[in-house]
Amino acid sequence: MERSNQRAHGRPGARSGGGAGERSEDKAEDAAEGKTEERPGARPAAGPGADRPPTIRGVAERAGVSKSLVSLVLQGSPRVSDAKRQAVLEAIEELGYRPNAAARSLVARRTHTVGVLLNDMRNPWFVEVLDGLNSLLQAHGLRMLMADGRLDRRAGQDFARTFQELRVDGIVVVGTLPDTDGLAEVAERLPTVIAGNHEPRLPRVDLVANDDERGARLATEHLIGLGHRRIAHIAGQGLVGELRRRGFESAVRAHGLAASAVVENGDGTEEGGYRAAVRLLNPSRGSGRPVAGRPIAGRPVAERPTAVFAFNDISGVGALSAAQELGLEVPADLSLVGYDNTYLARIRHLWLNSVNNASYEVGRRAARCLLDRMERPDAPAGQQLVVPELEIRGSTAPPRVV
Repeated sequence: MERSNQRAHGRPGARSGGGAGERSEDKAEDAAEGKTEERPGARPAAGPGADRPPTIRGVAERAGVSKSLVSLVLQGSPRVSDAKRQAVLEAIEELGYRPNAAARSLVARRTHTVGVLLNDMRNPWFVEVLDGLNSLLQAHGLRMLMADGRLDRRAGQDFARTFQELRVDGIVVVGTLPDTDGLAEVAERLPTVIAGNHEPRLPRVDLVANDDERGARLATEHLIGLGHRRIAHIAGQGLVGELRRRGFESAVRAHGLAASAVVENGDGTEEGGYRAAVRLLNPSRGSGRPVAGRPIAGRPVAERPTAVFAFNDISGVGALSAAQELGLEVPADLSLVGYDNTYLARIRHLWLNSVNNASYEVGRRAARCLLDRMERPDAPAGQQLVVPELEIRGSTAPPRVV
């Protein structure tokens, strides 16, 4: 009892009625530092372990205040007098103390981390989205923990459990998920934002994406404006792939070119783009076979396309390789347009026309949505579409024969 009274009243500046949060922070700090309550007769630690980094307890002893008051100073609380605040700050400076992030996270129930799930880290488009995402999160003291959904096709379940175990403060899903069941589960517990995709639509989950249908129309109308009449589209997967295909089809129909347009399925990879382009372009060697792919007007197309609009830059690079292997020059024999405007399109020997979907801006807006949802977790779900633009480089030209 005597020791208890000394703890409450024996040190200058000690508070006898500290809040439960302050006491919890003290205990959490001790636990993180591997400390326990001192017992009467206990011997002080000796040996190599005794030389430890400065602790909140050491700061309190140096400043002549309680640990709870040090915690209040670290939190920026106005409940501390100027004199005692100055004493604590001087003690922190003299000892070189740094707050224990793990202990403070236990008390605040925040880890200042955001879980980011990517559909496929190999896609360079994600790099620019992450750059925009991180620029704003970092400015607000948040760090990113990333996972690659491609490595585990059950990621829809696994990432939900893993991120919850890591106690992240929020989730950002970038791209298309193979399974969205886990996302619905985690979104019920954590602030969640989807970037670069238009699905799934879930309560209190914000979407930030490119206007993919509009971007596809821009690319297709550019080719039509150059005089191309036989245009093919290498399609992608998921809702983004469907929207870009829809934009392509609406443009060719609007210009009366559906009878000579085809869509060939791809998977968004370089290999997929290569194989799709081979199927589209190979009949030009005089075999008399119809062009591969699905005709827009419902009947086979006899002549090879003079222009190709690819689902993304990666599949566009694959199409470029196929054209070169078949002896076709880009853009003299074949015009080519990609999508995403990644660094691949800007490589000088590729110099690919591409739809700029403002990936950096998508990332920044997704970060802003997440920060807002952390403040207002029950706000209605919102959707933002970033307006795309077409970047003209050197992979398109008027066709040789109209």
